[in-house]
Amino acid sequence: MQKTIETIAGDTEGATYSFPVFRFEGTDPHAPKAYLQAALHAGELPGTVAIDALMPKLRQAEAEGRIRGPITLVPHANPVGRAQYHFGAVQGRFHLGTRTNFNRDFPLLERPDASTLRDEGVTVDQRLKHRLLNLSMGHEIVLDLHCDDEGVAYLYLPKALWPGMEDCAAAMGVAAVILWEGSSGASFDEASLHPYLQMPADEAGLTRRAVTTVEYRGLLDVDRSLAHSDADGLYRLLVARGVIEDEALPRVDSFAGLVAPIENIEMVSAPRAGAILFDVKPGDHVNRGDRLATIVHAAGEEGGSTDVFAPQAGYILTRVFRRSTYAGDDLVKLVGDAPSASARQGALED
Repeated sequence: MQKTIETIAGDTEGATYSFPVFRFEGTDPHAPKAYLQAALHAGELPGTVAIDALMPKLRQAEAEGRIRGPITLVPHANPVGRAQYHFGAVQGRFHLGTRTNFNRDFPLLERPDASTLRDEGVTVDQRLKHRLLNLSMGHEIVLDLHCDDEGVAYLYLPKALWPGMEDCAAAMGVAAVILWEGSSGASFDEASLHPYLQMPADEAGLTRRAVTTVEYRGLLDVDRSLAHSDADGLYRLLVARGVIEDEALPRVDSFAGLVAPIENIEMVSAPRAGAILFDVKPGDHVNRGDRLATIVHAAGEEGGSTDVFAPQAGYILTRVFRRSTYAGDDLVKLVGDAPSASARQGALED
């Protein structure tokens, strides 16, 4: 295993940012190559601790000569956002200087050639995005590990790669797969796949590719047990895809979780500001008209609360972790049985 340190110049005199990159060399030049990164939104740490728990498995596989394809890991992909604190709270989703989401506006290359990607940018967040895309270039497996507020484990997955990635979803043990197509605002996963979608099908090798955003439950789901469980899932995926050899590991079963297009997601919002009393939690199934939450907007007064109901039957994918809201704020992602009346393509949120 090799460890290198990537360094990026900041936007002011004397400011620099750095992050470690770990690489395991493969023994088979024809085996798939894997790239895993976590905490692109710097406060989302379930993926970081999953990579940490995965490392001993990779070191053992390396010592036993079982790593067939190269593996690159970036457990802290965003040192810029990690350093952004406001009144004690990390602000790792948007770059404060540009107000741009760290997982948007990646360069969309027309061909998978890292030499066409200059490590330049006017601002540090642009330089970071160029560097991360450069590191991931040429890998058939690209996993971007995130988390939601509160939720089940699920994948945002390009429709072009389904059902070819069913084995990955099964190996990771996620509860749901959300399929998107079109533009996601030039997110990291879109930028990773984009060059191959411009190529003829017989050259793109899409059946060998596994590119996805992994949502590891919620912000507070950072504990030892979940980290090891998620690491086991990542290891199973690498074995299933032939990056690691492990004959003792059982074959991956077919995926039994929920699969739905992104246009079926209802972003249920709050009609009033106030305190949130949830009636549902991630993983629940609901019918049309079921109460999802009550907003207490005038405590102690008659008529001081407003109920929020399910617009259609479906599955509760996520909910917000805070218990105060403002009018129009998203409360719940509900995966409906049919397309939403406000269906959208690409990214759900900024």
